[in-house]
Amino acid sequence: MKGPLFYSKILLFGEYGIIRDSKGLSIPYNFYNGALKKEENPSEEAIKSNGHLKRFVVYLQNLQKEQPDLVNFDLISLQEDVETGMYFDSSIPQGYGVGSSGALVAAIYDKYAQNKITVLENLTREKLLQLKTIFSQMESFFHGKSSGLDPLNSYLSIPILINSKDNIEATGIPTQSFDGKGAVFLIDSGIVGETAPMVNIFMENLKDKGFRAMLKNQFVKHTDACVENFLGGDMKSLFMNTKKLSKVVLNNFKPMIPEQFHGIWQKGIDSNDYYLKLCGSGGGGYILGFTEDLEKARQSLNDYKLEVVYQF
Repeated sequence: MKGPLFYSKILLFGEYGIIRDSKGLSIPYNFYNGALKKEENPSEEAIKSNGHLKRFVVYLQNLQKEQPDLVNFDLISLQEDVETGMYFDSSIPQGYGVGSSGALVAAIYDKYAQNKITVLENLTREKLLQLKTIFSQMESFFHGKSSGLDPLNSYLSIPILINSKDNIEATGIPTQSFDGKGAVFLIDSGIVGETAPMVNIFMENLKDKGFRAMLKNQFVKHTDACVENFLGGDMKSLFMNTKKLSKVVLNNFKPMIPEQFHGIWQKGIDSNDYYLKLCGSGGGGYILGFTEDLEKARQSLNDYKLEVVYQF
């Protein structure tokens, strides 16, 4: 048995901001993927993954009892498959902000949900929100509190524009130009990030009036501008606003940035060779970079391998 592939995702803009109703833009990242599988001789990894799935099944059984109107799974088949060794075979790194649990949630929904919403039908805003709600509840098993966006992106494999909590739509993004000098890239921090503690720090900070004001007047404002610039193909404004966003993050989200990257972050702002921002909740995993000149950024960050996500 081998199920269809589900891809990783990258939230280009909106991390933390979408909790406070900023815009967000999430795109599929096909470099990593995962699929449900069974094998005669499972590896150690497969056995570990199967153990996770067993716990997830118990969670889904409870979810279905508590919220029968939300979603119905074929729990008998799911349990049977898990008991006979099914696991999630994934190349998506965990704790890297590229949606490892999202792809798993999407794969389970795709195979076992009854009356499921599919990508082939007319995806109205209502249907997208319904999917997002289902996925949010499913993925809460992994993170404690999930927006449901990662699985949504993975399941539909199309870019998603978040206008606000209750207003999301499928969107098109400007076509890539593979000989363009500008790029969005990833840097591997070499540290696994834990989502829950980072989100807890953020929630704690929200109790502070000054932090809330900074979020609204700077963080959300620059995030919204970046999303509009990117979708509109206005790259000059995009870099101006990404620089502002990068500064705000460095000044106000220090715990989410691994310490050895504080200097590199500042260097990008000072030199204009590149601007860094969080990828997912931070604390490790990947860091997202934006540059108008990829070669310049490579030279400037010569100690790191840059993984290009998008070129323009």
